[in-house]
Amino acid sequence: MPRDGLFEITPELEQLSELCARHGRIDKDLYTKYDVKRGLRDINGKGVLAGLTEISEICSSKTVNGETRPCDGKLYYRGVDVEDIVKGFIHDDRFGFEEVVYLLMFGDLPDKTQFEQINRLLAAYRKLPQYFTRDVILKAPSSDLMNALARSVLTLYSYDPNADDTSLPNVLRQCLQLIAQFPVISVYSYQAYNHYRRNQSLFIHSPQPNLSTAENILYMLRPDSKYTKLEAKLLDMSLVLHAEHGGGNNSSFTTHVVTSSGTDTYSVIAAALGSLKGPKHGGANIKVVKMFEDMKNSISDFTDEGEVRDYLKKLLHGEAFDRSGLIYGMGHAVYSISDPRARVFKGFVEKLSEEKGKIDEFRLYSMVEKLAPEVIAEERRIYKGVSANVDFYSGFVYSMLGLPEKLFTPIFAIARIAGWSAHRMEELVNSGKIIRPAYKNVHARVSYKDIGNR
Repeated sequence: MPRDGLFEITPELEQLSELCARHGRIDKDLYTKYDVKRGLRDINGKGVLAGLTEISEICSSKTVNGETRPCDGKLYYRGVDVEDIVKGFIHDDRFGFEEVVYLLMFGDLPDKTQFEQINRLLAAYRKLPQYFTRDVILKAPSSDLMNALARSVLTLYSYDPNADDTSLPNVLRQCLQLIAQFPVISVYSYQAYNHYRRNQSLFIHSPQPNLSTAENILYMLRPDSKYTKLEAKLLDMSLVLHAEHGGGNNSSFTTHVVTSSGTDTYSVIAAALGSLKGPKHGGANIKVVKMFEDMKNSISDFTDEGEVRDYLKKLLHGEAFDRSGLIYGMGHAVYSISDPRARVFKGFVEKLSEEKGKIDEFRLYSMVEKLAPEVIAEERRIYKGVSANVDFYSGFVYSMLGLPEKLFTPIFAIARIAGWSAHRMEELVNSGKIIRPAYKNVHARVSYKDIGNR
């Protein structure tokens, strides 16, 4: 095959892919026959117990008189209600992400001295290795920033003289460095893409040691490095709300699985990034934003509930937007009545929409949040309640902050690496066994045939 044809989908590949599909398809009834929980969840959304953790907890139901009933969702970091954490740092007029990093990693809320310590460590670790920006980020710009982030993480292995040392102090050092460096790598990767792929001016602003993670993201991203206090507060809150989620999410589970093999930190975090990159995990907020863009182009009156309801029905029938049959941002694998992250976010999102002159758009989001569960209940057979999840509002926030869509999922990663790091440490402390689940073979035995008789 000629070199310029290496990336073409040829008729030969089409034919071979059909073979893969034909011999890879498993009868769905067999999952019921053998009681296999697809997605490691039962029909009611309850997850298969695969491990124990002290890092975070999701609560979506409570037991009353022996009966399990859905309740307003709760999220706890190391036993502390996330809503209380947010109230605490908002009341004290400070940023919360660094405090949450400390809590997730070390088990307790930091006192003033410990809070200063984590801020000092992250500030010191933000600097990338010498020439890394030039040689790794700028020389190989990617249109997919999650790819650029994962590639940079794997390349950092080569700069670490103790890359394979899995002792706790060394892994802690690696994790803290990656938590500090993720914002820098992500923003610089965007600047490289924007310059080399879109022919825009190149801006490389060094992170400032006196700024929080959220402030540094806006400082490095914007040409003039300027931002309002409310903008930084909302981005910080987003990082707090995305930092961890119950331990059973796909990327945190990936962290446990890959850590259990005994491999290095950089390989583990790159694997977690690969998981988060998937649109079923980290890319949903982009879908929400695009869905609302299509909605605004499809209806004439944002305030008309009838028009909005009709559009939502078209979404479910596969007649609007991407024809997937989904209302993006609605529903969650665990929460039914409410997602606490969306609940916390909503009031502050309204304040930002007022500052940005987007209050009409916020009201449209609120209307969809109210109508979508009703429409879904009318049109679909559902086994548990449906409510807005955190992705429903986060994309709207990022759009109002002027963050490019290319950075939406990397922002998620910048937050979630705090949780991944805590899970990596927990797996190293507690497990001596490689995680190896069972898969039942359902293919009949067949006899071998010589190649001439096949």
